[in-house]
This record gives sequence, C-alpha cells and structure tokens, in this order.
Amino acid sequence: MAVVLDLLKSDPRKAEALRHPEKQKRVENPVLKKPDWIRVKAPGSPRWAETNRIVKENGLVTVCEEAGCPNIGECWEKKHATFMILGDTCTRACAFCNVKTGVPGAVDAHEPQHIAEAVGKLGLEHVVITSVDRDDLADGGAQHFADVINAIRKLSPKTTIEVLTPDFHNLETVASNYLTVRPGARYFHSIRVLQRVKELDATIFTKSGIMVGLGEERNEVLQLMDDLRSADVDFITIGQYLAPSRKHHAVIRFVPPDEFKGFETMAYVKGFLMVSATPLTRSSHHAGEDFAKLVAARAAKSASR
Repeated sequence: MAVVLDLLKSDPRKAEALRHPEKQKRVENPVLKKPDWIRVKAPGSPRWAETNRIVKENGLVTVCEEAGCPNIGECWEKKHATFMILGDTCTRACAFCNVKTGVPGAVDAHEPQHIAEAVGKLGLEHVVITSVDRDDLADGGAQHFADVINAIRKLSPKTTIEVLTPDFHNLETVASNYLTVRPGARYFHSIRVLQRVKELDATIFTKSGIMVGLGEERNEVLQLMDDLRSADVDFITIGQYLAPSRKHHAVIRFVPPDEFKGFETMAYVKGFLMVSATPLTRSSHHAGEDFAKLVAARAAKSASR
C-alpha cells in the first residue's frame, strides 16, 4: 500500500477537522483495499532529511507535504520538491484535495527570494512552482508568480521553471464530475486558458493532468484528451486518485496498470508529445526528466517534417 509520512503530528481526526472544516459534516466513505501495484518507498533517507531541512529553514511550503503526495520519499531523495506559494490555505474546497482550506493570510513579500535561495541550495536544474487558489486577491496571485519566477531567474538563470498555476494546469477529472469533485472551477474555462497560452506564445509547453478512479467512464477520458488537444496541449499526466480521508471524495475503483497503458497509447495516438500514465503519476513527478523528454520530442517532430 502507499505509505505517506504523517506531517500533521497530531490526532488524525482532530487534525482533519482543523484542516478541512467544510468537510466535517460529510458522511464517511468506505475505504477500498489498496491493490498490490500501489507501493511507494517510505520517506526518511539522509538525502530526504537534507531536502526537508532546506525547505524548513527557508520557511517554505511544498505541495509534496500539503497534498500528502505518495512520491515524497522518492522525490525528496533526489532533492526534487514542488514549492507551493501564496501560503498553505486555499480559498476553495475541492472534494479530492488535501490542502488546507479557509481564509488565507497575507502574501509573504519575502517568499520569492526564499524560494530562489532554496532552488540554489538544492541545485535544481528544473523547478516546479504551484500555489493554493487565492480568490481573495484581485489578480489571483499572478504578480506573485511573476515575482517568484524573476527571483529564480536572477539567482539560477540556467534553471528551467515549470508553473502549475491554479484553475488551468490540471483539469483533474472529466467534465461530468466537476460539480461534485471540483465545484469551484469550470471545465471549459480551464481548457480556454490553456488554449490562450498557445495563442500568446506557441513555443511555450503546456501540460495538464487528471486523476482516474473517481467514477469516470473510459470514453469520457478519451473525450478529455480530445479537448486538451483542441487547445494544443503538449503533455498529459494520468494518475490514480487516492482519497486523503474518508470525508473526501470516495475512491470509486483502483484502475489497473494495463488500463493506464491503454490511456498512454491513446494519448500518443491523439498527438500528445509527452504522456505519463501510471497509478502513481502526479503532475510534478519526474518533472525535470519529463521536461527533457518533451523538448526532445518536439525537436524530433520538427525534424521529421
């Protein structure tokens, strides 16, 4: 089964109530037994500890911790971390997400510099930056994203930067699930923003991802692929949904590896340059290696024309 570090260091039910007050009145869902193919390395190695130290010393928040990512042991062993900016409290309450919800605090003006310094200390060649939703801010946090990017480029000019910004970087699930899984977002709005990126600069790589096991049908996943390709999205990730608690959206089923392989095949047929489809795939998992493959795939496609 997946082993995830308990980062809350307190009674699980009490911590859950503090983290997700809006979910406390929900009925607890039954827990499906995890299959053998969902196994990860438990965190705790010396290199993991070094990454953890750098993150804590710089006062940073990572989606690796906040979302309870099952790959934290592997990624932090390699000194790969996905930084979550604009605080640790989201203004939305998606049914699948483990990030704390509520009223966010003030934006930390020093965060861009702290992020940039951590990138340098970790020696990152590729960094992933995401954030909570900040519907309380007039620009949703866009200027802060720009400040973080500029700070990293100043201190680590050779580092490539991947931004997983709110509302459009991941569709998360098929359109029919939005009202129950992602009620604060709109499916076609997300598609449109991804399309707008290409209209502004066709050379920018775009990426989106979904979770499966939320009750979607196969034909809906294939339609979602077509919708992303209509926006000229380059890269799709597909991973298994794992419920953070019994009060989050239930895992409807565990999708076997052969179905993930089928999704991978269909995605390449539909024209994606890069596909990552496995039970433990997450948006930022192997991000640096996948980005290099993405660049190579575009170059190969251009050379074949």
